[in-house]
Parts: sequence; C-alpha cells; structure tokens
Amino acid sequence: MTKLLLNEALHHEFLVKRVPEAQKFLWIITADIKDLHIAKGKRMVPFLEILSDLVGRSVAVRLIHAKEPGPRFRKDFDKYPNLIHSPLFERVLCPRVHTKAVIIDGKEMLMTSANLTGAGLGAKSPLRRNFEAGVVTDEQELIAPMVEFIDDLYLGNPCAKCGRRAYCPDPIA
Repeated sequence: MTKLLLNEALHHEFLVKRVPEAQKFLWIITADIKDLHIAKGKRMVPFLEILSDLVGRSVAVRLIHAKEPGPRFRKDFDKYPNLIHSPLFERVLCPRVHTKAVIIDGKEMLMTSANLTGAGLGAKSPLRRNFEAGVVTDEQELIAPMVEFIDDLYLGNPCAKCGRRAYCPDPIA
C-alpha cells in the first residue's frame, strides 16, 4: 500500500490515527520542530504528550531534527518526565537534516514535505496551515533504506567527514 496524503490528511490520517498505535518504535526526522498540537480524543494536546504516552508504553522514540526547538516546545517538553528521564526517548540535533519522515515499527513510513510544526503536521486551521504533501507506505523496499539512513545519522557516522562540523552545536560523534 502506498497512499498520497495532502494537507490536513497528514495530521488526521497519520499523526492522529497511526502514530499512537506504534508498538515497538517511532522514529521521526525533521528539519524544523516547534510546538505542535494534535487531536487526542476530543482534546488538542501537545504532540509531546503522544510521544510521552508511547514511551510510557515502552515504545522507543527517536527524534532527529536540524535546529533547536522554539521556546513553547521547550516549555512543553519539561512537562513530560518520560521524555526527560527515559532511555527510550532519544533526541539528536544535526543542522544538515532536511529530511522529513516518520517510521512506525519499521512497518509503515510517512515521507513528507511537512516539518514537525503546527503549520506542517499539526492541527492548524486549513486557512492557516502550510500546503503540504506526503506519501505513506508499507513497502519494505522503501522503508528499509530509510531506516538505515536514519540509523546512520543517529549513530553520527557522517560526522567525521562533515563539511559543516564547525557550525554544529552538538556533534553526534
């Protein structure tokens, strides 16, 4: 199955319906990360609450992003001890990251133009959100190389030869 998702469908079909169902791991890679809210039942909650819930259910969450999150994200982050103290939550910063993908349990992947922001993947009004597109797939020939790519970045393998290392605030390796 490979399916195109546009605009609000990225939020509803993937973040709201699929992400909370992760069983083993959730990997997210994005260039920009900001305060992002999604629907949880009848409430709108910070996406960080969903990540904290996953960690609380022993789901490993890996987040790779290119720049420091904004102040509202950092303020919300401090409300979720699971994300601060659990070894199941891993976060690294790489200023060269421009990829936007979400992988659930190595079985399903969203590749998208949208960043992890309210205007990108969040619950913004259709009149205020970015115009975004993404493809959801369960095809292993697409997912497996992306898993390898993300793992390679997370392990810091490109760091030694990185031509932007002088600008990196926190080299992975």
